[in-house]
Order: sequence, then structure tokens, then C-alpha cells
Amino acid sequence: MLEFLRTVARRRNEDGASAVEYGLLVAAIAALIVLIVFALGGIVKETFTDTCSNIKGKATSITATC
Repeated sequence: MLEFLRTVARRRNEDGASAVEYGLLVAAIAALIVLIVFALGGIVKETFTDTCSNIKGKATSITATC
């Protein structure tokens, strides 16, 4: 029994540490995605608005709605 307790005491359990590391990695990736969306959001919106305006201007027999 004493040998079993020594074995258990020597063994290191690092499962929680890897879970924390994965959580931090996911949080960092999510923060990066949010920053990219806010940085490029205006450019993308402007591009879609210009495209929609061009489609409306060149539509002849159909009604374009955006």
C-alpha cells in the first residue's frame, strides 16, 4: 500500500494545464478575429454598397433591390 501511495504522489497530473493553455489559445484567436472584423468592417461594407449601387444603376428591365 505504501508503494502505491508513493507512485501516486510521484506521478504528475498536467491535464488541467493543457486545458487552460487551449482555452487561452482559443481566447486569443477570438480576440484576433474581432479585431480584424472591426478593422476591415468599414471597407467591406463600402465595397458591398458600391457593388449594389453599380448593379442598381445598370439594371434595365428588372428592379434591383439591395
